[in-house]
Amino acid sequence: MGHHIRKPLPEMFPGGSFSPDAEWILHFHCYLLRAAGRTVLVDTGIGGADSPAAGWAPVPGRLPEELSAVGVHPADVDAVVLTHLHSDHASGSIVAGAPAFPNARYVIQQAELDWVTGPMLDQVVAPLRDSLQIVYGDAELFPGIRVVHTPGHTPGHQCVEVGDFVVSGDVVLHPVQVADPAVAYVYDEDPELAVRTRTALLDRAATLAPGHFPDPFVDL
Repeated sequence: MGHHIRKPLPEMFPGGSFSPDAEWILHFHCYLLRAAGRTVLVDTGIGGADSPAAGWAPVPGRLPEELSAVGVHPADVDAVVLTHLHSDHASGSIVAGAPAFPNARYVIQQAELDWVTGPMLDQVVAPLRDSLQIVYGDAELFPGIRVVHTPGHTPGHQCVEVGDFVVSGDVVLHPVQVADPAVAYVYDEDPELAVRTRTALLDRAATLAPGHFPDPFVDL
């Protein structure tokens, strides 16, 4: 994380227990789902060298190359679910001022659109306006694939659930929160709501696909 937002781990996660030499290496994961004959991308990462994440994240991201490596062309993506509109989760939605996935609908909660401001609004949301699919709370995206409103980290944060497999965005940011979901995160918009959301999610999930863990999949 950039120096202007990095803090010691006990300040980043109040209530958590860490060894004196513990470090938090922030990974950036996006997830590709193929189900019901559809290709769904969950989050688009930190984006290009000129993205809103450039001030603190190691841009450019590698999403285009990673998709190509598994044989997915940008035009193949049917839907992009943005868990929330922080720059490290949604900046890769735009390339050269246009939607990076031209045939996709971009699924976002109305509560998130009501909240977002600044470069993310101007550089990401505005170019997507004709491609948005706005949802209001929980919704079935495709058969077997649901978006679930999970507020706290941001007002319109959402997860993607396929049965008890959950792509969790930033509901859970650090493994210490799996051990104790009551551990807060300093950059949650509503820390108390985030704890309630995290506790409920961990109670119903069997496998977690978190946004920032070293391992992209965690069995609970």
